[in-house]
Amino acid sequence: MSRSTGHRPNTTRERILASAYRLFKSRGVAQVGVDSIVADSGCAKASLYNNFSSKEELALAFLDQRERIWTRDWLEREVRQRTSDPVHRLLAIFDLFDEWFHTKNFEGCSFINVLLESEFNSPIHRAAARHLENIQAIVRGFAIDAELSDSGSFAQTWHMLMKGSIVSACEGNRNAAREARRAAAILVERWPRLVRQGSRAAER
Repeated sequence: MSRSTGHRPNTTRERILASAYRLFKSRGVAQVGVDSIVADSGCAKASLYNNFSSKEELALAFLDQRERIWTRDWLEREVRQRTSDPVHRLLAIFDLFDEWFHTKNFEGCSFINVLLESEFNSPIHRAAARHLENIQAIVRGFAIDAELSDSGSFAQTWHMLMKGSIVSACEGNRNAAREARRAAAILVERWPRLVRQGSRAAER
């Protein structure tokens, strides 16, 4: 999956962030220096620091933008558009991942990449973890809609399958989403459902 930042950058800040977005998502934050961003954006280094106090602040802005573009505008929106059934929406995540894993420019998950390459409990590490939690919250919403019990535990387990499939794809297994989907289908089928009040009465 590769999407633009949504519009043609006009201001200096937007140009810098657009360059950082392209470079960070493809090469990682740790591997990209300020000089590379300056060269790509065509802006002066002084302009970069006039808009972002540090590379860390620029990286945090990148993660926020990545959530808007990747998490919200692509993953969540596309899954919701594919089906209205909450269980099918959960499984559609892996269908979408399968398409993503087979794209030529598959770059992995920026949030996972930043989480692993950054210092533990640093501001950027905490930000990456927070963005991953936001993905898990989307899954939990689908689980609640599907009336699955203990939606928090379910979302955590489902999210582990999602993250594991991404890492496996980065290792070279581009069919990882299909394999994870089979395990996910078994999981959601066997996961306990909430018992509605009417159903309880009927059982008595």
